[in-house]
Amino acid sequence: MKKILYPGSFDPLTNGHLDLIERASKLFDEVIVGVAVNRDKNYFLEQSEKVTVIQECCTCLHNVTVRPFDGLIVNALNDCSAQAILRGLRAFSDFEYELQMALMNRSLDKKCETIFMMPTPNNSFVSSSIVKEVALLGADFSQYVPDPVFKLIARKLKDSKIK
Repeated sequence: MKKILYPGSFDPLTNGHLDLIERASKLFDEVIVGVAVNRDKNYFLEQSEKVTVIQECCTCLHNVTVRPFDGLIVNALNDCSAQAILRGLRAFSDFEYELQMALMNRSLDKKCETIFMMPTPNNSFVSSSIVKEVALLGADFSQYVPDPVFKLIARKLKDSKIK
């Protein structure tokens, strides 16, 4: 059984992320979406919220599971018995960082493989950071995220304005 781990902070999950998950689900027996904690980032969504909303977005993908993790990706890879890590590349600037991470992961675990996928053209410019900024500035961001994510962020923004 071929499993792939798709790690990320997914703050928030975008249509680009979901596109990669859907496409990977056709190529692998199991896709594990690993919701990671990156201590260098300030998150808008709680890890538990991200896990729940990603599960909701993936309900029709029967070979996709979502789980939180904290720590090294290679440890998460081994914990879930996956054979490879999935990473998306939107632009050349992503490649430099992702290559560095892939080489570090392989140096930590010689069995660690990384597979890169390109986004579809309509998702090539979408990032979680840009979506958050657009949402926080009050613009319509609904076209960049799945509907459950849009509803969660809209609710959080409304709740934060009330307080």
